[in-house]
Amino acid sequence: MQPCFNLEKLWINMNSIVISLKKDIQYFLVTVIVLIVFTSCGESNQPTDRQFKGFSVPLNFPQPTYNFAKNPVTEAGFLLGKKLFYDEILSLDGTIACATCHIQTSAFTQHGHDLSHGINDLLTLRNTPPVQNMAWKRFFMLDGGVLDLDLFAINPITAHNEMGETMANVLEKLRNHKDYPSLFDKAFGSKDINTERLLKALSQFQLMCVSADSKYDKVKRNEGASFTSDEQAGYTLFLQKCESCHKEPLFTNEAFTNNGIPIVNPEDKGRASITLNPKDEYRFIIPSLRNVAETAPYMHTGKFRTLSDVLDHYSSGMIDHPTLDSSFRIPNGLGIPLTSEEKRVLTLFLHTLTDQNFMKNPLLAQ
Repeated sequence: MQPCFNLEKLWINMNSIVISLKKDIQYFLVTVIVLIVFTSCGESNQPTDRQFKGFSVPLNFPQPTYNFAKNPVTEAGFLLGKKLFYDEILSLDGTIACATCHIQTSAFTQHGHDLSHGINDLLTLRNTPPVQNMAWKRFFMLDGGVLDLDLFAINPITAHNEMGETMANVLEKLRNHKDYPSLFDKAFGSKDINTERLLKALSQFQLMCVSADSKYDKVKRNEGASFTSDEQAGYTLFLQKCESCHKEPLFTNEAFTNNGIPIVNPEDKGRASITLNPKDEYRFIIPSLRNVAETAPYMHTGKFRTLSDVLDHYSSGMIDHPTLDSSFRIPNGLGIPLTSEEKRVLTLFLHTLTDQNFMKNPLLAQ
């Protein structure tokens, strides 16, 4: 970067101004002024990683399903949503934020926890799903009980074993807060704080949580990356045996399935709790495989600790159940036949779905 001033002229001018001062004071003043000018030039000319650029669709992605016309993402709305996402004020006792269970460095999951932890260290019903690529989702919650991102946050805020609050209490706390009225004013044009605006602000932050910069994405967009021979073998195998459920490029078809894991909690009937249809018992939404190497443990129960455990389950560990997906019923058994070598290369491919830029994006950080 070229300096936006002439150091030589600056030095001469300063010497003429402070010629009568002692040398130590003269040197100090000149140094301070040079640093100030350099800093101001750098700030004005250099963008930062936290610069807001708005929502955009990655080149290898389809058009979003979210209706942006009802809630366009603005910088002020996004910043308000981010502050809310990281603020424990949304919980009853001020100990739990959205970010408590959705941690950026783990692709916005609660890495290492079988089940999420709410207020008073109460356990939730299921493992924490990631917050990523929300603009393309049609269902929210693992049972698909919410159909609109703008309504989703009501569930964790009011669940007794998550944030344990009421919407009325949350709104009252925000109205009495020293910062939030002005932030809502910047985002929505007035200081009125209501449920709709709260939820839309949270949506704006989540909509910006786009993961589309993994090695896989760079390969598909011809951005100078290429698969190794083993990764390519894993990708070919993935297309043969996995892609029908984990459809590219989002790596989910958002269908609901029973994939033969043991029933840990018989009361949690999955999709059937929404549809009341016995055929939907113990069916849960098929998750995206993006960043899957960073989001253990796996399944809605958090049963499996490693990708190796998951592949072992699919190849030889399924249990039978009346609602088990028919695609897993094969001659003389259940599951997806996989050799040790196939598991190895498939795992290598799954690691190409890791997006470190997403998990380290300063714009999304607290």
